[in-house]
Amino acid sequence: MSWHVLPTTTAESPRAEFALSVLTGLSERPKQLSSRWFYDDEGSRLFQQIMGLDEYYPTDLERWIFDNRGVDIAAHFAGRSLDVVDLGAGDGSKTFVLIQHLRDAGVTVRYVPIDISEGAMASLYGIAAKRMPDLEVAGIVGDYVAGLRWLSAQDDRERLVLFLGSNIGNFDKPRARAFLRRIWSGLRQGDHLLTGFDLKKDIDVLLSAYNDSEGVTSAFNLNLLSRINRELGGNFDLDQWRHFGTYNVFTGAMESYLMSLTKQEVHIEALRTTFRFQSWEPIHTEYSYKYLVDDIVDLAEVCGFDGIERYTDPKGWFTDALWAVR
Repeated sequence: MSWHVLPTTTAESPRAEFALSVLTGLSERPKQLSSRWFYDDEGSRLFQQIMGLDEYYPTDLERWIFDNRGVDIAAHFAGRSLDVVDLGAGDGSKTFVLIQHLRDAGVTVRYVPIDISEGAMASLYGIAAKRMPDLEVAGIVGDYVAGLRWLSAQDDRERLVLFLGSNIGNFDKPRARAFLRRIWSGLRQGDHLLTGFDLKKDIDVLLSAYNDSEGVTSAFNLNLLSRINRELGGNFDLDQWRHFGTYNVFTGAMESYLMSLTKQEVHIEALRTTFRFQSWEPIHTEYSYKYLVDDIVDLAEVCGFDGIERYTDPKGWFTDALWAVR
């Protein structure tokens, strides 16, 4: 069991980058911590729990799309040889459904998950060995774009890149365009991208999804503070913080915050800095932007892709858009 670890994912480099991000974010007004840092091993484990919650609908709806429309997606690639490149694969449960449809359509599949967490990669290899023991797996531990560029330098295989869930929603619209252009830059003409988009819908549905009754989303956000404690020598008292999720009707985004319950000081040893918080002062942790169909069409156009098809659940809450590199 082995995977390729990119040079930029050495033990020291991400810690230094994490430290700089925390220093910058907590020095801003208002304070913020990037959602990029959610996904250490513990964060990845908690997110797997979130995806299994009743309130968190995107996972079930995207699985419905793959169960019921996967054969239509696979038809675009019938009889070909294909790298299925999974960006931030999680447990791969939805991806394996799609891979089975591809194999049923006569596609020779090599599975290439890319993830920044080596622990998550090890877990995924174990799952793949149980679910599809004959599947060729060639994982990459590292940044998505760096992973795609490294992969493209190895051979000229055709690629279907997956960016599933509602991960694109973590970027505001300018950053989403920048991210997708970077993905485009790591691909070749004729490669494809399948991206999940959470569509705009009843606000009560959104609020329930991001404030679940079991408190897993709260633990997921609070793990950011735990990670600072573990990796940077912080002394955050998690009992003095609470998670708060709300919807911004002007931007069309769910927004997540960690709220200080009291006036307090937090020292972070690795930064040699003490940060002061007022009672009820927020730290912003995440945006999750929701889309209209017109937004998706425009995004493909400006990022260098041709829209092929959209696959949507019966409620019209979630869609997976298949694009080809122009």
